[in-house]
Amino acid sequence: MKALVIKTSSMGDVIHTLPALTDASEAIEGIRFDWVVEEGFSEIPAWHPAVDRVIPVAIRRWRKHPLSTWRNGEWRKCRETVDQTNYDIVIDAQGLLKSAWLTRYTHGPVHGLDKNSAREPVAARFYDMPHAIAKNQHAVERVRQLLAQSLGYEMPGHKGHFHLDSDYFIDIQGIRPIQQYMVFLHGTTWETKHWPETYWCDLARRVTQSGFAVCLPWGNENERLRAERIATAVDGVRVLPQLNLRDIASVIAGASAVVAVDTGLGHLTAALEVPAVSLYGPTSPDLVGAYGENQVHLTLDQCPPSQTQNVEPPIFAPMTADIVWQQLKPIIRTPGKSATGKRLKGKAHEPTGTR
Repeated sequence: MKALVIKTSSMGDVIHTLPALTDASEAIEGIRFDWVVEEGFSEIPAWHPAVDRVIPVAIRRWRKHPLSTWRNGEWRKCRETVDQTNYDIVIDAQGLLKSAWLTRYTHGPVHGLDKNSAREPVAARFYDMPHAIAKNQHAVERVRQLLAQSLGYEMPGHKGHFHLDSDYFIDIQGIRPIQQYMVFLHGTTWETKHWPETYWCDLARRVTQSGFAVCLPWGNENERLRAERIATAVDGVRVLPQLNLRDIASVIAGASAVVAVDTGLGHLTAALEVPAVSLYGPTSPDLVGAYGENQVHLTLDQCPPSQTQNVEPPIFAPMTADIVWQQLKPIIRTPGKSATGKRLKGKAHEPTGTR
């Protein structure tokens, strides 16, 4: 059976789709998937052994530069790639107009969320078979239910599994420190989701005094400068070079634990089964929090009132480094224990398709 999944973005949403493919692979012998995804996340679907082909799109970029997209033939190449395969089933797991629009160029019966379940109800008009999926549950469970209903199997009662094989994330570049280390995922898009920099420094001191190194990845200039300031303030903190997604995943996979703000890399950490404390200020983890084993969701209502002044953003004032450290200590991995994933037949591979 050949299926096409459309889930274009964001990083967390793409990662949240992986357990559904695991369910389908265990329920339907021989099922294989192609996957349409934004070019910036095209590495992720290829990490799942049930995926044959990754078809990158650039809808975000195309919207900004429609004329150049038309002239350079990018959209035509993408459409031709989607058009060349007859699928047994097409599943839009995004539920947005932009993803539903892509189904017009596919060959196969199209499934998706019905108008009461989709984030953009108009998307349901593009589907041959829309499905009702309750909104008041975690995003991972919603996608698992959608694929189960679309493909006609009973969704397993156990927790979903991402099936990312840690052997794929070996440290080819020699980036990981020799000693045990933790990773601080300090970068995120919203200013109000940033944990105060002084708290990162305080936590880094606790971690390094306990014998661990601290690794700080970064994705833009502001994040690099923040990482440099933390490393300057605390001995034993290492600012990583700018890395691609696979190399960041490799560093995370080897960590003893991770501390993350509400960010896509936090979801990647959970998918790699690395213990983590995720920090939630203005957002709630109930429907889209890090999903997996040894994932601690720390929210403001778990923190006592604080008299701390002059931290930015002030919403995080009660969530001090000491509180985070107390949550982190019990889940730190012991030496020699690494992230593992149950294997399916096949292995992760390079994404293919059109750019």
